[in-house]
Amino acid sequence: MKFVLKLENIHLFLLPFYFYLFFALCADAQSKPNILILAIDDLRPELACYGASHIHSPNVDRLAATSMQFDQAYAQQAVCLPSRISLFTGMRPNSTGVHDLQTKFRDTIPQVVTLPQHFSNNGYKTIGMGKVYHDEQWNEWSEWIDVKKYAPLSTYHSKENRELQKKLISEAKQKGLKGRPYRRYVSGPAYEGSSAAPERNYHDGAMTDLAIKALKEADDQPFFMVVGYKKPHLPFVAPKKYWDLYDPDKIQLPDNYYPSKEAPSVAQMTWGELRAYSGIPAKGPVDSLTARQLIHGYYACVSFVDALIGRLLDALKEQGLDDNTIVVLWGDHGWKLGEHAMWCKHTNYEMDARVPLIIKAPNDRYSSGRSSALVELVDLYPTLCELAGLDTPSDCEGTSLVSLIKNPAAEWTEYAYSQYPRRGTIMGYSIKSKECRYTEWINEISGAMVAREYYDHVKDPNENKNVVKEASYFSNINRLSALLNKQRKQ
Repeated sequence: MKFVLKLENIHLFLLPFYFYLFFALCADAQSKPNILILAIDDLRPELACYGASHIHSPNVDRLAATSMQFDQAYAQQAVCLPSRISLFTGMRPNSTGVHDLQTKFRDTIPQVVTLPQHFSNNGYKTIGMGKVYHDEQWNEWSEWIDVKKYAPLSTYHSKENRELQKKLISEAKQKGLKGRPYRRYVSGPAYEGSSAAPERNYHDGAMTDLAIKALKEADDQPFFMVVGYKKPHLPFVAPKKYWDLYDPDKIQLPDNYYPSKEAPSVAQMTWGELRAYSGIPAKGPVDSLTARQLIHGYYACVSFVDALIGRLLDALKEQGLDDNTIVVLWGDHGWKLGEHAMWCKHTNYEMDARVPLIIKAPNDRYSSGRSSALVELVDLYPTLCELAGLDTPSDCEGTSLVSLIKNPAAEWTEYAYSQYPRRGTIMGYSIKSKECRYTEWINEISGAMVAREYYDHVKDPNENKNVVKEASYFSNINRLSALLNKQRKQ
């Protein structure tokens, strides 16, 4: 009995400490910033806030107005999965071993701790939905929201296009097609803008509803949420009202609707991604009317996603979460709309590698504005760690952008790096400076140089002529080649 009384006395003595510990833990949880990441597929930096006044993007623009907007941000590889794996691991493609859409990064780097895993390990509730990595999500989320389980979704919404796709699916099954051949065969038109279907019937619309619901259900536990928008990826399908934002008579083809002069063949691509859709020729150029329709459709999809982001940002504010939430918006790579007589991504051109990147850090210590520093998507992992007060894993290869968010004029690296593979054995390594872009195409088996490119961005910002053979550039080419090789071998 005396022993029990002594224990009770001890507990009574420690009671103030217990209260202190409880409230300290609660305060620590509440002090941790939430993270909201808006991942947008195929979004090039053609937005009003980036100087494209012809684009209707008021919601991304208002986010940028209170954020740090990075005007020269670059993806590590201009295709979905490698770019996203680099971002979510903080590692470059040669380190992840992921250069295509088939390789599973858990086969190449099984022990790596991804961004959602790292934040989960540090007390965050991690929520993912939509297109985050690519298709597979790797069971590393506190909650994964499968949009298809909650909404009636279809690729197309007009009766004509839905019947066409139904016909194509039937034919593909009769032919016994599977995998990629099946997916390419059943693709319908490359664009659709006639539907007045409710936005919730579109994948991204339904996903936004679910994201808002998740925000409303947020509790005291800090969250790390990634909302992966699929548009403006092909097919360019968006409600009619977003098509109506643009006058088709004012849609213009790019000034450089022709191949870059002196560009090597290995630098080009045949845009097979677009050719898989109905109405697109298997070879040769698209006609000018179709080209303008494609551009129109891309713009409409950008404005559609912008409107959905506006709804999500409004919900964040309505729930009183905006003051303690870091918001990040990024595109996984650029996209060509006829530039260099090509479409889609899959190259090392500036149009493919450059992406939008906007970071809103809700703290008086950080600035809003614009930075012209050369930054990379691989930098986002250490940036979020520093903003949240977490240690950065040692295998991260990027550099935290926090110093630039505090002061956009802070000293920074002079270069950004990208790469893209060709023909299984060739890799194009590209280095970007303020003045130029230099690319080497290397046979990875023999080590032989296959081709080189040098574009003078001061005289030729659209990369219309490869001047690698001009003697006046040799000194700079040799310097950049040494830097590129050093980076490649790290």
